[in-house]
Amino acid sequence: MTGPARIERVVTSGTFSLDGGTWEVDNNVWLIGNDSDVLVVDAAHDAAAIMAAAGERRVVAIVCTHAHNDHIDAAPELARLSGAPIMLHPDDRKLWDMTHPGVVPDRDLTDGDCLSVAGVELWVHHTPGHAPGAVCLYAPSLSALFSGDTLFQGGPGATGRSYSDFGTIIGSIRDRLLTLPADTVVYTGHGDTTTIGAEAPHLDEWLARGH
Repeated sequence: MTGPARIERVVTSGTFSLDGGTWEVDNNVWLIGNDSDVLVVDAAHDAAAIMAAAGERRVVAIVCTHAHNDHIDAAPELARLSGAPIMLHPDDRKLWDMTHPGVVPDRDLTDGDCLSVAGVELWVHHTPGHAPGAVCLYAPSLSALFSGDTLFQGGPGATGRSYSDFGTIIGSIRDRLLTLPADTVVYTGHGDTTTIGAEAPHLDEWLARGH
């Protein structure tokens, strides 16, 4: 018996570095799967901890929601340990190469792609703004959205650093995410989960406050 598909969280700690600054961060690593197979969203900081959570299950893919270093720093090591391919949107290769020069992700993510694990379909939504190649994964059967750093409880991801843009992230959220069912749970890259229904009423507030 492989059991039903489920969502698991591993919280890892490390640093985020960009534009000459470094900050301590806690990251959410999401595992989607059942008792035999699992897909990892964002290999942050600690490959050993992620492998421990995967256990004896086959890791089918390591999906990067974007290529800021705190979301990808453990990806090559996790790929080595698990044999799973690393998947990244090509628009974030410039950011990836800052952290892993000479290492090439195994597969490109493209808007509209459908990934599958444990009978669950995960649809790739390209949602630039926080990073050029940022993506979210939408799993209708789980009423789940894995948003990386595009949407958080309380608003959009940060856009004050290089390769980010406030107008672009607002457009991505408005057009690609807030159109999803209100009961969709948003599994974020940092912090607590939220829902589409909880965030949608605040779009005008976000526009008013800018970044």
